[in-house]
Amino acid sequence: MAPKHLRGDLNYAWPSAQIAVMGAKGAVEILYRKDLGDPEKIARHVGTYEKNFANPFKAAEKGYIDDVIMPHSTRKRVCRALAMLKDKDLKNPWKKHGNMPL
Repeated sequence: MAPKHLRGDLNYAWPSAQIAVMGAKGAVEILYRKDLGDPEKIARHVGTYEKNFANPFKAAEKGYIDDVIMPHSTRKRVCRALAMLKDKDLKNPWKKHGNMPL
């Protein structure tokens, strides 16, 4: 919801998280449209896509998230992160113009 690219402070994911723009099945149906008639090929492509792109461990390797945490430790990690950020002083860059309604 608030990635590093949009100045998110901390990003955590559970091991079951899917970090991708869209689901693996939908993406595979677009990328491998020529194989739609073969369910075995589609299933293989979905597995490959989930392993290489929708995997939180790959996202952590690339620095998109800070850590992959277990669900039972979520409360502790979020509380620790909020305590760390309680005195954060945000300095936004100067902007010449505000957001104009279009």
